[in-house]
Formats: sequence, C-alpha cells, structure tokens
Amino acid sequence: MKTIQDYIRTIPDFPHEGIMFRDVTTLLSDPRGLRLCVDQMIHAHMDLKIDKIVALEARGFVLGGAMAHQMSLGFVPIRKQGKLPGHTISQAYTLEYGEAVMEIHGDALQPGEKVLLVDDLLATGGTAEAGVKLIERLGAEVVGCSFIIDLPDLGGGAKLAAMGLNVHMLCAFDGD
Repeated sequence: MKTIQDYIRTIPDFPHEGIMFRDVTTLLSDPRGLRLCVDQMIHAHMDLKIDKIVALEARGFVLGGAMAHQMSLGFVPIRKQGKLPGHTISQAYTLEYGEAVMEIHGDALQPGEKVLLVDDLLATGGTAEAGVKLIERLGAEVVGCSFIIDLPDLGGGAKLAAMGLNVHMLCAFDGD
C-alpha cells in the first residue's frame, strides 16, 4: 500500500538551484492519494472539538475544503493581501526571501470558536504563524494545525510547538 510520501513528487532545483521542491499536486491529482491524505488529516484531529477549518492559500484550500465538507464544518480562507473583498484584517510575516501579508475577513470567525489551521507544507512556519495570529486577533482559538509535509530542518514545527500549538504532519522530508 502506498504512503502519503509515495504520492509526492520531488522536483530538484525549483524554484532555485539547490532547492528540492516537494510537489503535492501529484498527491492531490490521484483519487486514492487525495482520499488517503484527507482521511488521515481528519483522523488525526477526531478527538478535538472544532467549529471551523481555516486554510492558508492556496493548496491549503483544497485540503481545508475537503476536510470541512467531510466533517460538516464551515471553511474560512486566509489569503494573500488584496484578494478578499470587504473588511479584512492583515498580518505581515517574513519569508526566506522577503516579506508578505496575509488577510482574513474581519467577520470570518467568532470569539471562542475552535479552529483547525490547515496547509500543505510546513517549512519555516512564518505563514502558519501569521495565520495563527489572524485567527487569535478575531478571538478564536487554534486547537490544532495540520499539514501534509513537514520540513523539520527549517524549524516550522518547533516554532509552532513553542507557541503551544498541537501540530500534526503526515510525512517529513529531512535535509530540506
């Protein structure tokens, strides 16, 4: 039986020389791989009380939407700056190559709601940390974070754990 890691393609030297890009599109495009992934992500959090799934742009939307549907929960996107209409709140964060800003609708979450944060990959943790800050600024509580891939050498998992968050990853690629 194939594992999650078996479905993920590695593309050397993308987007820059020396980078081993972990491409989840091969996982998402395979019906068995997608089902296995979503089922495992849901199963890891079955013991938590969750009100909403919040996902990070863009591949997180595929996972978060599928998970929210399966769990009969609402779905909330966190997007890059300028992509959401209406009133939003913003959070800047640092990338390996600069800065970016993420946004969420100002009325997307209610105080006290329990949220599961979802994305495809955890590297340095900057994007996930920005997502957590946005969720908390709306008064909601992050009860868990779920990712397909962890790149543990880049420290994102340790960063989120140091924030007191329950973090779950389906697989890891060392040395990236």
